Amino acid sequence: MTTLIRIIQAGAFSFWRNIWLSSATIAVLVLSLSVATGILLLSVVAQAVVAELESKVDVSVYFKPDIEEQKITEVRTSLTEFPAVLEVRYTSKDDALEKFKARHAGNQAIEQALGELGENPLEASLAIRAQDAASYEAVASFIENRFSQIIDNVNYRENAPIIAKLFAVTNALRVAGLILGAALFAIAGLIAHNTIRLAIFSMREEISLMRLVGASNWFIRGPFVVEGMLGGLIAGVATFFIFFGLVYLGAAPIAKFLPGVDMLVYYKTRWYEIFAFTVGLGILASTLSSYVAIRRYLKV
Repeated sequence: MTTLIRIIQAGAFSFWRNIWLSSATIAVLVLSLSVATGILLLSVVAQAVVAELESKVDVSVYFKPDIEEQKITEVRTSLTEFPAVLEVRYTSKDDALEKFKARHAGNQAIEQALGELGENPLEASLAIRAQDAASYEAVASFIENRFSQIIDNVNYRENAPIIAKLFAVTNALRVAGLILGAALFAIAGLIAHNTIRLAIFSMREEISLMRLVGASNWFIRGPFVVEGMLGGLIAGVATFFIFFGLVYLGAAPIAKFLPGVDMLVYYKTRWYEIFAFTVGLGILASTLSSYVAIRRYLKV
């Protein structure tokens, strides 16, 4: 225990002695951890946005005018039993006409056209909501293959390009964020690596003396590992509080734009997970870089 305490003290002393190099390492680590934490929180917002969009996206199936309601009920039952389907809403011809009239109330041209037709021109329909956007293709294919004789149109094909573009943009943002985070971590690792390398060089005489008095390899190497861990710890804690401030300031605007997303509540309820993520990742990145530098430049 005494040896461990001495190793920690020596590592802390070396950290503060090389405070300018340590500060540069911490600054780049904070940037890297900020990108990683930003991606984490962005994924929360993205999931909320996707869930909101998916709740509003559906596939509408329109039936031919002469199809009996019993046939439509059979289709609805089949779709309800389909694994990827969450909800099926039926709109009869009469209901569709009432909604159409309410939507265009006061439009004399439309009212006159409906009066001249003398009959209901609208079709009965089913609005289908699937578990996720990827399931709509399977649902649309199922309907078109099995009920082609009684359906007039499935509007999925018209909406598919929009859905595909939406999720392509989301995936591209996630990949770009991961690439940026990886690049910043590589830079942070190089700086931490060079910091330990310079610390080893500046302590070369002390290391020689420790060798002469018979100090163990672990006693010589340990302080450099502690130095790297301290940098990662400080960077992780700093990142956690920086993002708490950012979330505190940005929670209200985000809530106005996305009513179902309260980032401040999320941050407060998951603070221990976010803290463990930032601190753990910071210590891991800095310690690994330090260990590589020690293995390469500290021959004991």
